[in-house]
Amino acid sequence: MPDRDLATRSGNRLLPDPSRVIARLFVPGQELVGGSEPRASAVVRRVLALDETDIDRALADVMRRFEDGHRDLADTFRHHAERISGRLADGNLSDARRLLLGATFTHEYAIEGAALCNPSMVPDPDQSAAPEGGLRFIMSVRGIGEGHRSSIGFRTGTVHADGAVAVDPAGPWPVVGTVTSGSFDRDAFHAALAQLGEDGESAAYVLDDLGERFAEEDLERGLLRLRRQHDTRQNAEDTIRRIRAIAARSYTAQFPADTAVSERVLWPATQAESHGMEDARFVRFVDDDGTVAYHATYTAFDGTTIAQQLLQTSDFLTFAAAPMVGLAAANKGLALFPRRIGGRFAALSRHDHETNSVAFSANPCRWTHAEPFQFPRQPWETIQLGNCGAPIETSEGWLVLTHGVGPMRTYRIGAVLLDLDDPTRLIGRLTEPLLSPAADEQPGYVPNVVYSCGGLVHADTLVIPYGIADTAIGIATVPLADLMAALDRRQPQVG
Repeated sequence: MPDRDLATRSGNRLLPDPSRVIARLFVPGQELVGGSEPRASAVVRRVLALDETDIDRALADVMRRFEDGHRDLADTFRHHAERISGRLADGNLSDARRLLLGATFTHEYAIEGAALCNPSMVPDPDQSAAPEGGLRFIMSVRGIGEGHRSSIGFRTGTVHADGAVAVDPAGPWPVVGTVTSGSFDRDAFHAALAQLGEDGESAAYVLDDLGERFAEEDLERGLLRLRRQHDTRQNAEDTIRRIRAIAARSYTAQFPADTAVSERVLWPATQAESHGMEDARFVRFVDDDGTVAYHATYTAFDGTTIAQQLLQTSDFLTFAAAPMVGLAAANKGLALFPRRIGGRFAALSRHDHETNSVAFSANPCRWTHAEPFQFPRQPWETIQLGNCGAPIETSEGWLVLTHGVGPMRTYRIGAVLLDLDDPTRLIGRLTEPLLSPAADEQPGYVPNVVYSCGGLVHADTLVIPYGIADTAIGIATVPLADLMAALDRRQPQVG
């Protein structure tokens, strides 16, 4: 390995902040490990048995200790009290008792309590505050907290005209979006059921009567029709259960307009992502008609299995999530190109766990095949290859940040160049890493790892936000011309 990386560290380092907390419903007896349901009712009885003096004193203590750390803690307490109101024989409570009851069924979760890592970076849709020659950006981050549960958060900042990078302080009150049911894609449903070996007659009976896009109420009508046929379709209930599990992976998360981008937290909303939303790869996507949207792929983890999900937003206030299916969407690390190629969506894939490939599709949720363009070859990538985010379009080709894993499970960041018209054709690659773990970047939650989920180019400078040992985030830069000059153009297409 070379003594010096091609990329230069900027000095920015974002550390996890355990004071960044969200207030979540806490039901005694439903902890991650152990417990039993009846504990909640016993807790309610104890709160109801307190006299008003004790209620007032206990509530004052809670508000004194926690109110400043949340946007509207009293409103959260009322909401949580409403969610357990079915355990109340008499709902006629004083406001103080209702607030204390809600507080008793609330806990704080430190979204960055364990780590902050694996960022991606895109231009902010609002450039009104950008300085002359500068670019405002939004950076997605992976926060990891208790139980190794991951969520997707954000930071903002500026790339200045000279390529220097400044990151803004995070907003004070993290907030989770309000989740509602999303719209559904019929083609993706068929593909997801086919992966399970369940795309049979009963599924077709429900789905083929629906449009290409449909809503929850349309699906429920179809499932009701199927249930009424249970005597002639013995697998009806199994099909209904599987279809509902797929449907649950489509939802919308909405944030209040008065929140800062850095306060918004995409928190696991479905069983498929119950143990984490990992490594979002955001990209600014421009469609053939000029429409601009921001897409991101991320890994949903339920504690046992992983699945790819697609996020779509135009304003970072409303996010639509949907499942991604197909062979090329298996494993982690799907990354979308920033525009269609030849009328089709394109994505980087590592479906075979170790090579870099390109996939094409008419549907951004369905990816059936991928064509490899790069195989592990250098000593620092002998274990596996993967991408480090969405390709960046340059005049010379698609610039792809890669990661290679080598001895001692060390992750390094590299780069390759793909043909603009045919991205399955590799036309250049770095033979040495662009960025390797420095001595002070080796220790951490997951040692010996530098890893990015996507950078950007501005002011002729490639900006790479990167995770450090799955613990913190650094930012490195490299002049684009220097990187292009360092690419070995003599490499064969594959191998």
